[in-house]
Amino acid sequence: MSPTRRRRRRRLTRRRVVGVQVGATVALAGFFGVWGLVVAADVADSPTEVCTAPGVVGEASVAGYSGDQLAHALTIMEVGADAGFDEVGQRLGVMAAMGESGLRNLDYGDWETSGIRNPDGSRTSSIGLFQQQDWWGTVEERMDPARAASLFFSRLATVEGWERMPPSRAIHTVQVNTDPDHYARWADAATAVTDALAADCFGATASAGK
Repeated sequence: MSPTRRRRRRRLTRRRVVGVQVGATVALAGFFGVWGLVVAADVADSPTEVCTAPGVVGEASVAGYSGDQLAHALTIMEVGADAGFDEVGQRLGVMAAMGESGLRNLDYGDWETSGIRNPDGSRTSSIGLFQQQDWWGTVEERMDPARAASLFFSRLATVEGWERMPPSRAIHTVQVNTDPDHYARWADAATAVTDALAADCFGATASAGK
């Protein structure tokens, strides 16, 4: 595979979409006859194009996640793709945010909910999708979903051999959670969500010339 083709495979882009009725892959919430979205054109550019746009994900529920949660997952995937991460790396980002915040952009964290302190006795300052503390960046950066995701992927890129690690251990190396296996319970949900936000989840043809 040429370098150009590899770069294209990494790109996760939003295209003009049309509605087609989805099957059992994604359980849609709200009312019967809700329509899903698939990429309508130019899918040959990338086999990982997005089939669900942030403005309409509120209609769907995937593995118990919906609305802003799916929009946040999509943002994480796009940021990961822009940083050069394939579907596996993007899934780790979504999995991390599930384990940290339930894919919610929280303006509070462990100190406010549980009184948890850092090892040095200071109050934890975790906020945002990834529950990042002060040393990750400013409040504005950590509360911006795209910027918070960028901070996560920037750190993941420095972890040598993360691709060969169990997913939860790779995330733990970035997030430094007290339990290295903390994120494992969200593996299936992260797979379901990332698959549902990829074009091929609705059978969109991604092969060249189609």
